[in-house]
Amino acid sequence: MMTPVLSSLRDAENARFDVEGEGGNGAPRTVFASAMKVRVLLAALFALVAASGCSGGGSQTGGGSLPPPQPTPTSQPVETPKYIKHVVIMIQENRTFDNFFATYPGADGTTTGQTHNGTVSLKEVPLGGVDLDHTWKAFVTEFDGGKMDGFDSINLGAWGGGPPAELYPYQYVNPSDIQPYWTMAQQYVLADHMFETQSSGSFIGHQDLIAGSTAIDSKEALVNYPSSDVWGCDAPKNTVTSLLTADRIVHHGAGPFPCLTYPTLRDSLDAGGISWKYYAPPVNTNVGKIWSAFDAIAAVRNGPEWQTNVVTPETTIFKDIAANALPAVSWIAPDAKNSDHPGHDVTGGPSWVAQVVNAIGGSPAWNSTAVIVIWDDWGGFYDHVAPPQLDYQGLGFRVPMLVISPYAKKGYVSHTSYEFGSILKFVEDNWAIPRVGTTDVRAASMADVFDFTQPPRKFVQIAAPMSRSHFEREKPSYLPVDPE
Repeated sequence: MMTPVLSSLRDAENARFDVEGEGGNGAPRTVFASAMKVRVLLAALFALVAASGCSGGGSQTGGGSLPPPQPTPTSQPVETPKYIKHVVIMIQENRTFDNFFATYPGADGTTTGQTHNGTVSLKEVPLGGVDLDHTWKAFVTEFDGGKMDGFDSINLGAWGGGPPAELYPYQYVNPSDIQPYWTMAQQYVLADHMFETQSSGSFIGHQDLIAGSTAIDSKEALVNYPSSDVWGCDAPKNTVTSLLTADRIVHHGAGPFPCLTYPTLRDSLDAGGISWKYYAPPVNTNVGKIWSAFDAIAAVRNGPEWQTNVVTPETTIFKDIAANALPAVSWIAPDAKNSDHPGHDVTGGPSWVAQVVNAIGGSPAWNSTAVIVIWDDWGGFYDHVAPPQLDYQGLGFRVPMLVISPYAKKGYVSHTSYEFGSILKFVEDNWAIPRVGTTDVRAASMADVFDFTQPPRKFVQIAAPMSRSHFEREKPSYLPVDPE
């Protein structure tokens, strides 16, 4: 495939490429390597990036408008298996660190932001709001070569289909609207330098939380969203994906059908005999189980684990906790109404997370559990910290991360630079299972958030406006949590 030389990343994002299999009736390109080949190629790429000290963008990215990659963080394994028997990864949606924790004491937040015209004050707003463009194009615009002043140049709406956002992204949520999150931070751990592995939307974010990357070889990774509303093996046969190449150019529709064969944490868990489940809400049958990331993983979707390990509805987690049947590793995706995603009636998000934490805290599993609350992407909102550029995929913008555990340091704000691969690394180190072989290799350890010299702390219930029974009775919305 010939890549035209484009003068800027924004031109690159807007360009269309005529490729076999782009939409229409063309057969999607099959470009996946074996899991071992992917691991080898990615390891070689990371080593090359670290050694070269340059982004690989060259003149095709407008004279290197993105800063060069920065040194990869070092880490030590976390020896925790005698303490941690359960890791619960709760996935929320579309918020930056500044959007939720701008005024949190001791954290790297701000109430001012940079635009092309100077400094503005962030507006305090209620939880809710409208959707913002959060495609790769929006990331490049907002990032603006590391100046972090382009947030006034994106558009409202999914895929940026609305009017100019202007100063709308420059906001932070009233802490009283998300008090359960602040309470968890005050009692446990808040990380203020967790960066997305990549920057586009939820399809990529959810994949990174199971695989650490969407790279399909050493020079190409999936980006943005599939061409249909079904994000996986259940998609229509002519569905294709888009690719971001190592020169940081987006090739729309050039990627394969979204039924993927790259390695995920599931492979390492299965190899180690470690139990896992993915709890996902039901959605409209015309959309499919869009919020199970494993719908896009062929070995799971087309194998027995689709029935045994992928669980719907997501509220089944309460039954498993009550039955003392919590698996070793859990991912939990929320219903749209409880997702924190702008554009839905999302006031239930903080209570939803709190009630899952409360259920675990009141169960025998509490003394051996770590709950990690993570937001899958930045949603287009302002954040003032420029993400380090470790490879052609990112890192992306900051998102909040909370760690709740009887061994979590009380009221600790971690300033360590994490990425989604840090979560994978924690799980791998905890059970001494093989690395997936993507960003989990380079990612910083989460060791600093725990103190295993202390006895397990007694759980204190997290106050929340909505009760556990509210969520157990609540009818599913049948909405996709994020249309992009």
